[in-house]
Amino acid sequence: MSARPELRAPPEIFYDEGEARKYTSSSRIIEIQAKLSDRALELLALPDDGIPRLLLDIGCGSGLSGETLSESGHHWIGLDISQAMLNVAVEREVEGDLLLGDMGQGLALRPGVIDGAISISAVQWLCNADKSSHNPRLRLKAFFGSLYRCLSRGAKAVLQVYPENLDQRQLILTSAMRAGFAGGVVVDYPHSSKSRKEYLVLTCGPPSLSASSVPNGIGEDGGSSDEDVSDDEETQVISAGDRQRPRKKQKLNRKVRGREWILKKKEQMRRKGNVVPVDTKYTGRKRKARF
Repeated sequence: MSARPELRAPPEIFYDEGEARKYTSSSRIIEIQAKLSDRALELLALPDDGIPRLLLDIGCGSGLSGETLSESGHHWIGLDISQAMLNVAVEREVEGDLLLGDMGQGLALRPGVIDGAISISAVQWLCNADKSSHNPRLRLKAFFGSLYRCLSRGAKAVLQVYPENLDQRQLILTSAMRAGFAGGVVVDYPHSSKSRKEYLVLTCGPPSLSASSVPNGIGEDGGSSDEDVSDDEETQVISAGDRQRPRKKQKLNRKVRGREWILKKKEQMRRKGNVVPVDTKYTGRKRKARF
């Protein structure tokens, strides 16, 4: 059986009451969640002006990542599909507001009210079709489209992901680009198989508000790492020009053929011996759009 939980069962089934409590009581998980949340908050690059922001924690689970947001003085809203996880969060009396919902069906939030968003190990779940009605591309489209709408202009979203392969990474990145985001992938500890972490850093808004470059990842020595991982896994940056939504194919303007052209064609058909209806005042007349 695969060690990746997203390949074993849908999240609302995998994280039942027993798994939710086991997950939340693990000191190792708590430590990892704290580190990932701190890094996501750092990449979010919120202004250091002492004003609390309203943040969104996507796939909040039992509220472990939300505690980092509370400790930083921010208000937050947590969304998760697992009722068991949210029950544990309520028992732990987390400070954020909790919502039960499927991010693959879109975020039911008012436009422009969120100052920033983080997600820890959640978005890759959308790449799996857990039900016959699930289409990963459509679910990612609904998620990123609604995320773009609920963020204020210039706000950022930092999504820590565990893509199964390069195809999944490209699928997630392309879906974000088509929704209107700018940004790219930040890779921490790129040469370590255990410590390697990927963060999708997205900026919402017109090109003038978008960051000019994606932050550098953390290297093996703890310093900044701006070297390419490989030709296939280098940090990808979505340029402002790529952020435009795909345009629909425009129909070619066909030349209007009037009465004279029709009469000419009918005469040619008669010369060939074909049976052609007689010419009347209605020949070549433009029909109305409706009766």
